[in-house]
Amino acid sequence: MKVIDTKIADVKMIEPSVFNDARGYFVETFQADRYRRLLGIDKAFVQDNYSRSRKGVLRGLHYQKVNPQAKLVRVVRGTIFDVAVDIRKGSVTFGQWVGVELTETNMRQLYIPEGFAHGFVALTEIADVEYKCTDYYDPSNEACIKWNDPDLGITWPIKSVILSDKDEKGLRFKDLLK
Repeated sequence: MKVIDTKIADVKMIEPSVFNDARGYFVETFQADRYRRLLGIDKAFVQDNYSRSRKGVLRGLHYQKVNPQAKLVRVVRGTIFDVAVDIRKGSVTFGQWVGVELTETNMRQLYIPEGFAHGFVALTEIADVEYKCTDYYDPSNEACIKWNDPDLGITWPIKSVILSDKDEKGLRFKDLLK
């Protein structure tokens, strides 16, 4: 696999090795020792999540206030624009974001460490997303930043989105500073 730096040093793009032949292909989507060695992941992934979204559905920007989660995100079907926002107070990249396109054909993954808000928008009629987490989901500690917060200036590739009620009520980024 190949590890690619993004504009935020701790967020990494991963291109796994894909073995194609006349029958189809084979790809190893995770191998703990390799990911630990190449990415420096020192915590075990304890939960896998799978979501299906229709075109225009935007999920996020989610994070946990206590017990933050690192995530390893990949697309099983379709295409998404995946975003990670640095919310680590004191970080030199605090408030900056990384956005990448993950597809079923490029098979890339995005590693998002703890201390980041995460969200994505589905760009195809159906997008199936799978991601691993280093801590358990805890709804009592969940928070959300508005997807279109002007202080973040995220350049989403789609203007009209479908949000959950929870995501509609997301906080402003500047409220994290309080």
